[in-house]
Amino acid sequence: MPTVLLVRHAQASFGAAQYDELSTLGHAQAARLDEYLSERIHGPARLVAGTLRRQIDTAQACPRLRARGAPIERDPRWNEYDSADVLARHGPGPGAAGVSDIGAPPGLSNVAFQDVLDRALQAWVAAGPDTSCAESWPAFRARSRAALDGVARDLGAGETAVVVTSGGVIAALVSGLLDARPTGFVALNRMTLNTAVCTILRGRSGLRLLSFGEHGHLGSERALLTFR
Repeated sequence: MPTVLLVRHAQASFGAAQYDELSTLGHAQAARLDEYLSERIHGPARLVAGTLRRQIDTAQACPRLRARGAPIERDPRWNEYDSADVLARHGPGPGAAGVSDIGAPPGLSNVAFQDVLDRALQAWVAAGPDTSCAESWPAFRARSRAALDGVARDLGAGETAVVVTSGGVIAALVSGLLDARPTGFVALNRMTLNTAVCTILRGRSGLRLLSFGEHGHLGSERALLTFR
């Protein structure tokens, strides 16, 4: 059965001016991911990523998978929503935007930032097509689904595609497959671990969600279990 494995990128560099690059811990997570995928997937596999550096670097950190002849296909439809834009338009107000490329106010802890981002995302979703953001929630959800449909459609029987993307894209797709309320996207987005795997099967009735948030490859080391 054709299978799509959606993988959230490894840990990026929260707190740095440039978020969009893997941290030292992120590289360790990616190495665990590569080992897991090489054991799980038998035969050739497609390897797809968005065009963000953290996504591409996670895919490049899977040499065992790439050694099977899987070049990295890059598709910007797998990119994350623009958190800086969402925070600027739906965040706490003027002066909240910081120097980070994801819009994190300076000095804000990881947990505190997530709370601010969650509220902004809820407002973004509620605004629908009427948001002042460059990309609305309906548009983001539609381009994420189009990317998934395109990858799944091109797979042959028994083939697998590994897609390295971001938590928001995965949350949007999973909430859609579960026919959940749009606000469910925010909760799923918050709970997607770095390098967690989501398994989607393509059957006769369409796409079906088999699993969400698989992270056994990270083991029991608490330090490797990160949400940002």
